[in-house]
Amino acid sequence: MKQYATFAGGCFWCMVKPFDKYDGVHSVVSGYTGGDVPNPSYELVCSETTGHREAVQIEFDDEVISYQELLNIFWRQIDPTDSGGQFFDRGESYQTAIFYHSAEQQKEAEQSKLELEKSGKFTKSIATEILPAKPFYLAEEGHQDYYKKNPGHYNRYSAGSGRERFKSENWSE
Repeated sequence: MKQYATFAGGCFWCMVKPFDKYDGVHSVVSGYTGGDVPNPSYELVCSETTGHREAVQIEFDDEVISYQELLNIFWRQIDPTDSGGQFFDRGESYQTAIFYHSAEQQKEAEQSKLELEKSGKFTKSIATEILPAKPFYLAEEGHQDYYKKNPGHYNRYSAGSGRERFKSENWSE
């Protein structure tokens, strides 16, 4: 059955590619959510006046890939202990969050956060918020599928921001 998952993991450019490759994921789009300003622009969201965060919304078939699997992928893309943003992107618009679309998603998200907290993997507390889904506004076309359209810049950004190093140091199996 078609469902949605919405995750804020810092820069949305870096959050599309990790989900894009899985069977059962029909689409991953970049956008803005969590705030109260309708139809915000990138510039407005970056002004830190909208309450919105950069996020991705994933349309998926839960008979092929579970929400729990998506949560596991999400956690491995971020520093879940950083409450001020992600890597060198700072501010509210880059803070991490899981936006749930149902009571079941809320329960699964809270359980996965609790399990990560109890795992002892990190010495600091898990800062990622779990929030009810709000309207999701598509980002401008230039931000969609950025890793495909601008692979050189995407790879330099992902490495230069510290994200790839953090993932390698903290999430390698």
